Amino acid sequence: MKHTGIVAVFASIVVIIDARVFFKEQFLDGDGWKNRWQESKHKSDYGQWKLSAGKFYGDAEADKGIQTSQDARFYALSARFEPFSNEGKPLVIQFTVKHEQKIDCGGGYVKLFPSDLDQSDMHGDSQYYIMFGPDVCGYSTKKVHVILNYKGQNHLIKKDIKCKDDELTHLYTLILNPDQTYEVRINNEKVESGTLEDDWDMLLPKKIKDSEAKKPNDWDDRAKIDDPTDTKPEHWDKPETIPDPDAKKPDDWDEHMDGDWEPPMITNPEYKGNWKPKQIDNPGYKGVWVHPEMDNPEYTHDATIYKFDNIGVLGLDLWQVKSGTIFDNFLITDDVKEAEEFGKKTWGATEEPEKKMKEEQENMERKLREEEEKNKNKDRSRLCTAVCL
Repeated sequence: MKHTGIVAVFASIVVIIDARVFFKEQFLDGDGWKNRWQESKHKSDYGQWKLSAGKFYGDAEADKGIQTSQDARFYALSARFEPFSNEGKPLVIQFTVKHEQKIDCGGGYVKLFPSDLDQSDMHGDSQYYIMFGPDVCGYSTKKVHVILNYKGQNHLIKKDIKCKDDELTHLYTLILNPDQTYEVRINNEKVESGTLEDDWDMLLPKKIKDSEAKKPNDWDDRAKIDDPTDTKPEHWDKPETIPDPDAKKPDDWDEHMDGDWEPPMITNPEYKGNWKPKQIDNPGYKGVWVHPEMDNPEYTHDATIYKFDNIGVLGLDLWQVKSGTIFDNFLITDDVKEAEEFGKKTWGATEEPEKKMKEEQENMERKLREEEEKNKNKDRSRLCTAVCL
């Protein structure tokens, strides 16, 4: 029993030692973040960032993050860390996003770049490994992007993952596993999962339609057919329009000048439309013919599509129509539990206080509006009294 206990303790120690945090940023040292993050010079008019907890928050200091500050701008900012590979271990990317401006169109995602990225020239076409996070534009686009680069090509996830579009802070987590599965979490809750091979078109399909297979000539795929015993009733065919029987030629109608008078046409109340026999179940129906598939001779399995060899830069490369988004609590690790706990200590600790502060502000603003409206009504009443007198 003692030996088993020692082994268990040793195993837990190994797990702790193996777990690594590659990047963490909480913006807790004032303007110190400016020494760790670099703005791109690719364009001269990128939007400026500022450190802020916003108009409402759960903790005035802990909730400070970097906030977009100029409307209708591109933003390009990145931070570097010690390069690593996620081969053989999970890759977890996590951060918080707060669209306190009630975003109408703009990105809230991050990009993970190889370490050879020139940060001073980072831009929208810079090749990245992963793009992950929320994107909102109008009513049609409210999604979580998960884009993976494979052999130089960017591939979008085939599933539609809905993002949060309110004004509160939300926690976004992407987990890529070495068994080629993935998971997307919002606020520490799973919202989507699956396999990289099934949910992205990075590899050619395993199966393709058999080009030699053809639907048999006698295959009947009509579920319903005309009833051969059904016949069209007598006197069915009536014209769709008829001359108006109540119409009368005007008294001043001059046939020499106006031509022959004809009554206007009206809809025929006896018109029944085109006759069609009633439908019955087809006794010869064989169902929908399914084209047989065969193994795709061009398909090649790749057990490493999850792997990126030279991860070294985290970037914010996005566009916003209306500024005000706050990014905070960045974490890149190979330990899912570490990410969960970090999320609880950061977003989880200030979630409810932030909601409470926002509600209090909204209640105060509502009362002020009501008071202003009362004062306006009083002023109108006094003005009316003065005019009447």
